[in-house]
Amino acid sequence: MKEDVGFFIALERQVWEALRRGDGKADGRLLADNFLGVYESGFGTKAEHVAQVSNGPTVTEFELVTPRLMRLSPVLALLAYEARWRGCNGNSRAAYITSIWERGGEGWRNIFSQDTERSDA
Repeated sequence: MKEDVGFFIALERQVWEALRRGDGKADGRLLADNFLGVYESGFGTKAEHVAQVSNGPTVTEFELVTPRLMRLSPVLALLAYEARWRGCNGNSRAAYITSIWERGGEGWRNIFSQDTERSDA
């Protein structure tokens, strides 16, 4: 298992960069078809995650800090970190994010993500 926390943060940054660029194709390539998101607003699918950038970028800047990595198996990794970002509406937000990445025939894909908003943000 050569992939370390830096490897998975780099994957996660690609998702955030897709949101910053409004690039639904890049976002879709990083998510598994059975992706499940768990948010304050409820559950989300891959299609819903990709659709959020259908009208352009949703994020202007972001920072990913204090990452933690747990290897669940040789093909599953859980990455948890704090994200701080500014939306295109100018609002700053912060949340703790947990993502599960799965390695398959097409490489690593995000299969699960849960956001927990910081109460002091």
